[in-house]
This record gives sequence, structure tokens and C-alpha cells, in this order.
Amino acid sequence: MHMKLDHASQTAEEHRGIEEWVAKNIGGRVTRIERQRRWRPVWRVDVEKDGEHLPLVFKGMRAWDAIPFTLEHEYRMLEVLAANGIPVPPLHGMCDYPEAFVMTWVTGGRDPGLVVEAIEKKSEISPDRWQASLEYMEILAKMHSIPPEQFEAAGCRMPVGNADINLNFYERFYELYQKLGISDPFMEFCTGWLRRNVPAAPPMLSFVTGDCGQFLSDGPKVTAVIDVEVGHLGDHFYDLACFRGRHPVENMGDIPALYAHYAKALGQPLDLDAIAYHTVSFLAMAVFTPLFGMKELQPGGDWVEGWFQVALIARRAMEAMAEIVDVELDDVHLPPARKTPIEDLAINKLIFEIDRVPLSDAFADWQRNTISAIPAYLRNAFHYGVWVQEQELDELEPILGYRPQDAEAADKALTEFVLAAGPEHDKTLIRLFHRRFLRHCLVIAGPNPPADHIVLAKVQPILHQ
Repeated sequence: MHMKLDHASQTAEEHRGIEEWVAKNIGGRVTRIERQRRWRPVWRVDVEKDGEHLPLVFKGMRAWDAIPFTLEHEYRMLEVLAANGIPVPPLHGMCDYPEAFVMTWVTGGRDPGLVVEAIEKKSEISPDRWQASLEYMEILAKMHSIPPEQFEAAGCRMPVGNADINLNFYERFYELYQKLGISDPFMEFCTGWLRRNVPAAPPMLSFVTGDCGQFLSDGPKVTAVIDVEVGHLGDHFYDLACFRGRHPVENMGDIPALYAHYAKALGQPLDLDAIAYHTVSFLAMAVFTPLFGMKELQPGGDWVEGWFQVALIARRAMEAMAEIVDVELDDVHLPPARKTPIEDLAINKLIFEIDRVPLSDAFADWQRNTISAIPAYLRNAFHYGVWVQEQELDELEPILGYRPQDAEAADKALTEFVLAAGPEHDKTLIRLFHRRFLRHCLVIAGPNPPADHIVLAKVQPILHQ
């Protein structure tokens, strides 16, 4: 049991725990520890053993409830994949503190997949990465062909029936959402819609990565499949939907070509309707984790990344749903900025002081940047926040029959409306939520953004091309 410590002391304790684990289980000496820029705590650890260099990675869990799976669950899934010839990093065991499992650091790179980084530097896919992506589709087909009973024996729950196979993953996140006492009208709308529109075609039960497309590559070759922390048993088309959901924030290349390559490798045709449905499911599910994280005051994390993900992913979920329901979405434009001279001075001073905080081994530049990004976002929020709230309250009046007093009252009333609404309200609510999150995306992008600004990127159509 480790009590809460200040940042430097916690870092020192984590490093001590890593060094002790390496000495006991590897028989080597740690020469370097570097914390990576990820949602979850990940440490690159260089070890010297018998005069040889051994690179390791310690992968931990977020400090708050973020996913309905344990760290050991991911480790067990990797063990099954390794036993079936899927290229995963060699595993070395579990560490008690910091709570993590340990793998060999595998050569190869990937797009980091974070919205803020994609805004800072547009995601691109090289010819080599594209060739590796095609190989990954072959690996994915092999992964989906592993008998699901092997994963059940390693701890996966075996779903029963069509709805359970399609939705058991989403429902686990929804249960965690309820456990945390969160109430959100958008999540309630997505949950109701997904339950009412489960595909009728019987799905193929497979191991599903749950957040597909995460792999390392070196040149044109895949070196390792990574990040199966939410691996589960479900419909294999869910993994294909992840590609639509991630692209182009993380540039996945030519999605139809990837799908065709996968279908050839699996030897079975695609079901585009199922992929379209699971795109909604994947994007709606992907809102849960940042929504959870934004409400936490645990040390670290990336609040701005969380909010950017909520706004971007929720808007794209409505685009994916609108394609299925066949509803035309509205366009929204940012108005002139509201003048907030005192607030701007305060924000600018805060950013200036944060950027002067000294860096150290325990406090890297990217960690400082995640803090200064909060007031940088608030500057835009000061300029456009009144417009956002007034627009939302105005749009709710014809739906609710009255104009709520403020944003909190509006969300409460909208949640009650959504829970009672039937499918006849779907088109109205899709357009309402799309406009809501499009406005937030416009605030994030700011005035006069480039046409290809990543936070405004739309979901690529699949049904009506």
C-alpha cells in the first residue's frame, strides 16, 4: 500500500519499485527510466545484464477507473495471442509497484493517436507503414480465427446471444459509467439507440482487440501487436469499425483497401451494415474513458486531451449514426470572438508562468505542456463560451417545450427527455447532439482554422459512397 505523495516523491518511489523488480526478476541493473506520453502510465526502462543491453517497457493502469478490465486481463490476452503465433512483445511478468506488467521494448514505431498531438503535427502514413498495415490485416484475420474458448479459459466472459455478442463490451463501460454516478444525455441517447438497433445478422464470435489498429512497425514489417487492454469476445467487425473511428486522427490509409485485404485474408465477405453499426458503438464507447478522466483530480493525466476527445469523438459518433439513419446534418460557423481583455491577460500570465516551471527527470516538457494546454483552451472558451451556451439553450426550447435556465438544468432536462424518447425522435436528437459537439470542436479549432484541421475531420462514409 503506497500513500499519496507529491510528484517528485511519487516518481522516486516508482523508479525504486522498477529497479527492485528488475534486480529480482531480471537480474540486471537499471540504467535509465523514461515516462512516456500516454494516457496510461508507461515507462521505457533500459537494463544492463551481463554486459548486454535489455530494453523493457512497464505498462501500468490509469490512476482512476477508466476501463472495466484489470491489468492482469491484458497480460492474459497477450499470453493467448503469443501462444497462437501473433507477434506481441515478449512478456516478463507482473510488477506490484508501480502496478504494471513488463515486456521487452520492441523495435518499431506508430502514430501516437492523441488528438492534441495530431493537431500539433498532422498524422501521415508512409509507404512503409502502409505495407505494414496490410500485413496487420492478415494478422488480424489470424487473430480473429483463434478459437474463442482459449480466451474464455484466460478470463474472457463468453457472451450468449446476438445482442450480448454485439454489445457486451459497450455495456461493460455503461455499467462503469453508472457505478461512477455520471449522468450524460449524449451517452444515454447512444446507449438507447445501440440497444434498439442491434444488427439482425448473426455475428462471428471472435477475440476482439476493442481498440484495433495499434501495432508497431519497422520499415514495411509489423514488429508487434500492442495495447489489447480492452480485448474481449464479440463481433469481429467491431475491430474493423475501429479503423473508421480512428482515421484520420491517426492516419490509417485507404480504409476500403484495408477492409478488402482483411476479407481476402479471412476468406469471408464483409458486412458493411455491421461495420457501420459498430462504428457508432466504437465511437460512443470511446467517449466514456475521457469523460471519466475529466472528472478526476488524480495527479497527471491530460485534461485537455480528454475534452478534445469527448468533443471530437462524440461529434463523429453522430456522423456515423446519421449515415445509418439517413439524416442530413447541419453546418455551424463560429461567430466573432467575444472581447474578454481581463480574462485574456490573466490566462496569458498563467501560461507564461507555467511555461517557466523547471523541467526535470520527473517533470518532462510534455507533462508541462499538458498543464499549460488547459488555460490555452480556456482562452478560446472565454471568447466563445457564451455563444455555445446560448445556442444550446435556444435549440432545446422547441424540444423540451421551454428554455432551461442554464447548462446544468439543460443537461438534466435533456437526459430525462432522452430516456423517455422513442425512435421517432432519433433524427432530431442526432442533429441536436451533432450541432452541440460541432460547436465545441469549432471552439477548440479557433477562428479561421485550416480546412484539414484534425478536430473537424469527418467520419469517412461506408454505406453511401
